[in-house]
Formats: sequence, structure tokens, C-alpha cells
Amino acid sequence: MLTRTPSERPDLIVVGAGVVGAACAHYAVRSGLNVTVIDRGPVAGGTTGAGEGNLLVSDKEPGPELELALLSAQLWRELAKELPAAVEYETKGGVVVASTEADLSALRDFAASQAGAGVETYEVPHDRLADLEPHLAPDLAGGIHYPQDAQVQPALAAAHLLRTAADPQQGSGRLTLRLGEEVTDVLKGPRGEIRGVRTPAGDLLAPHVVNAAGTWGGQVARLAGVGLPVLPRRGFVLVTEPLPRVVRHKVYSADYVADVASGSAALQTSAVVEGTPAGPVLIGASRERVGFDRTLSVEVLRRLAAQATRLFPALAEVRAIRTYAGFRPYLPDHLPAIGPDPRVPGLFHACGHEGAGIGLAPATGLLVAAQLTSRQLPMDTAPFAPERFTEESATA
Repeated sequence: MLTRTPSERPDLIVVGAGVVGAACAHYAVRSGLNVTVIDRGPVAGGTTGAGEGNLLVSDKEPGPELELALLSAQLWRELAKELPAAVEYETKGGVVVASTEADLSALRDFAASQAGAGVETYEVPHDRLADLEPHLAPDLAGGIHYPQDAQVQPALAAAHLLRTAADPQQGSGRLTLRLGEEVTDVLKGPRGEIRGVRTPAGDLLAPHVVNAAGTWGGQVARLAGVGLPVLPRRGFVLVTEPLPRVVRHKVYSADYVADVASGSAALQTSAVVEGTPAGPVLIGASRERVGFDRTLSVEVLRRLAAQATRLFPALAEVRAIRTYAGFRPYLPDHLPAIGPDPRVPGLFHACGHEGAGIGLAPATGLLVAAQLTSRQLPMDTAPFAPERFTEESATA
């Protein structure tokens, strides 16, 4: 059981003020811990700020990630009751569409396996797709409707998770936010245990550190003397001019599921189209491992636009007003690292969620807080053990 440190020191330092770090801080404070969140940039200044805000179960096969996603979906519903409307939480559902009968058959089998794991799925025949999405291309073979899929404005969600954690009426712990401070070292004691972190502003002492640095989680792990093979996987999003609600759900092609599960470093694009309460339509998704290169790729944008207009022909007449890039924190087995690292007592990880971090953030934060306070866990965390990678894979 974690014991409280002297009042002038935090019980816990969270490195990273993205949505995962915010969720870890949120649930830790509500568990009675004093938490300091530290980030070299602003809140949601990394991957979170470049995300679409997807809260998905539709793209996950049965297994530990889907279990984590279902727990998070429940927690997002609970959080939506206390977070302000500005976070744009919307239970609009998802529609996965197939161009051919063969693709539809594969989607049907995938959905059947998900249904056995607790996911709500409804097959939509060709002639009923227009009931859900009137502007879809008329020649699609059919699709699957996932009513549990939802969306949130990710940067605002991270900010308000921190804000509600800081409210003294919401928990017995305390939150301190230190932005614009880069962690340059992780401090350890004589037995290798965590003592805190070092920044240009000085040393901050605490007995526990959570590595919630997203795509930079591997770098923070190295500062602590352990290997964690987090790699950046770049993606682009196209943003259209504000429109009436042309796209009602999150709509994507069957290829997207395969791209999410792929470990290829090569460029992959598959149409993902969704409207937002503010009006613009967001168009993704691309994946490629090119390090931290932010160079704009006209070829990627051309592919995304072509695939989106294949699904929604009406978008061919719509202007794309901007684009942005982000880096998904990729781990080789496509599962995040969540929980204590036995190689360094006091070190916890909450990173490597790839493109699912926004959706999986609440469950991650809840699990980390429960582990810190020795409370009962709502699910098995063994598949997310940070030490599961060999030294070779961790340093590759």
C-alpha cells in the first residue's frame, strides 16, 4: 500500500500531460494521492492534441485490448456526466462498411467474434446503409453498426480531466501541474528505487513516477535505466470546412481494421470519416514509421481524399481547409505498457497505446491508481506488463 509522503512532496509524479497522463492523475488524486503532473510542453501538446478523439471498440479483436476498451467505454460514460459539454463527448456509434461481398463476409465473422466478447454489433445490409448514413456511396455491399463507439474532443478532455482532479471537492488528494519543464533524468536511490525526477528547474522528489510520455515513453524509460520499445507511427488528418451533419457516425472501410493490427513500417491508408459537433469533417487514417519526421506528404493527403470521396461522393465538392500530423506511440505487440516495472521499484508505465490512447485512457488511469494503492483490479493486467519485452526488442 502506498503511504503518503510529507505534505511538501507529491506521492506521485506523472510524466506527460496528454490524455493518458491526465487520466492517471485524475484517478490517483481521487484515490487520495498528491500528484504532480510534469510536461515539457502544454497540456495535450503531443499525440493527444493531434488525435481525432476516437473511443472505439469496433476495431479491436477479442482479447486484452478489447477488454480494456470496454472498461474505458463504461468509464467515459461516467466521466461524461461530470465533465463539461465542451469536451464534446458524443455516443454517435460507428459504421464499418465493405465494398464487396467477400469483405462483408469477413466483417460479419469479425463482428461475431466481438459479440461473444461483449460488443454490440448489428449487420446493416446494402439497402439499409442509407438509413444510417444518407450520403454514403450507393454501391457498397453492406456494413456493421457499432453503437458503443463514441468520440470526444481530446485536448479538452485532457484539460478537464486535470481540472476536475484539481477540484478539492472531488477527491482527497492534491494536483500540481508543472508545464514547460522537460524531465532530463529519473532519480534513483541506492537500491535502484525511484526517488523522483530532474528538470532544468531542479529536482522534484517522490517515491513513484508514472511514465505517461506517449510516443516519447521509450526515452523516459531509458532515463530510468530500462528498455521499452516505443516507436513513433506517423499519421495525417484532413479537416474540411464546417458542414451540416453530412456524416453522422464514425465511418470507415474494412481495410482500417487490418491496418490497425499491422506492424508494417510502410505507408498504409484506409478511409476513416467522421463529422464533429463543431461542423468540420475529419478524414484519416494513415500509418507509417518514419521516425519523428513531420514533413507534409502530399501523396498521403491525396490518398486520404480519394478514399474518403469513394465512401462519401458529396465530399468531392467540399474544401479541405487544413491538415495536421501526429505520432502514435507504437509497441510491437500493439498492446500498451500499463503498470509497475519490476526492474525499477516505484516506476510505473502508462504508454504505448498507439492510436487508441484517447479511448483507453480512463481504464489505464484507473488501473494505475488501483495498483498504486493496492486496490482490487477490475481486470487482468498481465498482458500489459512493461517487462514483457526482451532486452533485444526493447533496444531495437
